[in-house]
Amino acid sequence: MARTAIVTGGARGIGRGCALALAERGFDIALVDLLAPEMARTAEELRALGRQVLTFEADVADHGRAEEIVSAVHAAWGRIDFLLNNAGKSMPKPLIEISEAEFDRTIAINLKSCFNYIKAGAPRMLAQGGGRIASMSSLNAYSGGVTSAVSKFAYAAAKAGILGMTRALAKELGPSIAINAICPGVIKTELGNPLTRAREPELVNGIALGRLGSPQDVAQLVVFLATVEPNFITGQDFVIDGCQWVL
Repeated sequence: MARTAIVTGGARGIGRGCALALAERGFDIALVDLLAPEMARTAEELRALGRQVLTFEADVADHGRAEEIVSAVHAAWGRIDFLLNNAGKSMPKPLIEISEAEFDRTIAINLKSCFNYIKAGAPRMLAQGGGRIASMSSLNAYSGGVTSAVSKFAYAAAKAGILGMTRALAKELGPSIAINAICPGVIKTELGNPLTRAREPELVNGIALGRLGSPQDVAQLVVFLATVEPNFITGQDFVIDGCQWVL
């Protein structure tokens, strides 16, 4: 029986890279994203690898929709082996400029979405005897984003919240479910961020390995956390930044 995974924010960027890497390791993939055309293209890439694919156009901040999606995946495939909470949104506005609605939306997309899908997925994983969860935090959870970062305090707060949630849920959900967080540094995706592109030479100069990260770099860690056996890793946060000291 094939293993199954749900990947939120799986249409492009890091999510797409992780979905493809998981598919190459034999996972059938359920994608959740608001970007329907990009998600359709990624789904075709996954099917070309011989995997079954489900796609759901949805706002990850919608709690009820998360339950519907997880229920549909479980009904279709009978189990959920891995959940990757990857969906996120940057927020470059500082405190003086940000509105309450923008702050709430940043928390909802980056942090509440993790709660939504874990809340829906964990009972099914427990009932089947176990599973794995990984949530995408950020190096900004440690750095606070600093003044020159693409995303500032609201994003950093949400991503730091993922670390606390991960540690607490590792204790609640163990030993059946292992849950970890991933903290990427600057990752160069297909589209990229204009602010990152403008600062790329400076950023690269401040990374020990001499380059920006790629979705594939993050995907290798995701695959490890999804598949490593025997597993004695839970409640941890993994920084993947090439040893970055310029933010």
